[in-house]
Amino acid sequence: MLNYKTFKFGTMSDVSKNENGKVFLHNALELTSAEISINCAPEGFKIPFNHKHKQNEEIYIFLDGEGILTVDDEQIKVQGGSCVKVLPAAARRIENIGKNNLQFICIQAKEGSIEQFGLDDVELC
Repeated sequence: MLNYKTFKFGTMSDVSKNENGKVFLHNALELTSAEISINCAPEGFKIPFNHKHKQNEEIYIFLDGEGILTVDDEQIKVQGGSCVKVLPAAARRIENIGKNNLQFICIQAKEGSIEQFGLDDVELC
């Protein structure tokens, strides 16, 4: 058994052609600690509903484009280079307000579960 797994999702143009403009990595990489999605939302895209999570916080990393991430009743303007963490209990939705695709990565992980990170989780070999 290998100590790694690879998966190619293609280009962001390829991602935009998928259902809902998403590629989920959980199954593709057999992830055990997080769900990660690669997203490419076209001009005018708007999720028509709010959603929450039972236990996972979400981290949005915006790569390109302009959008509004609504968290509870607050609208947060986002663009390439923006990052936002949303706690599980918060209602959220996203929309593309720009002229180009809104490209972002969304990471879901169980709130409060990380025990080590950065250099604390490094062991020199």
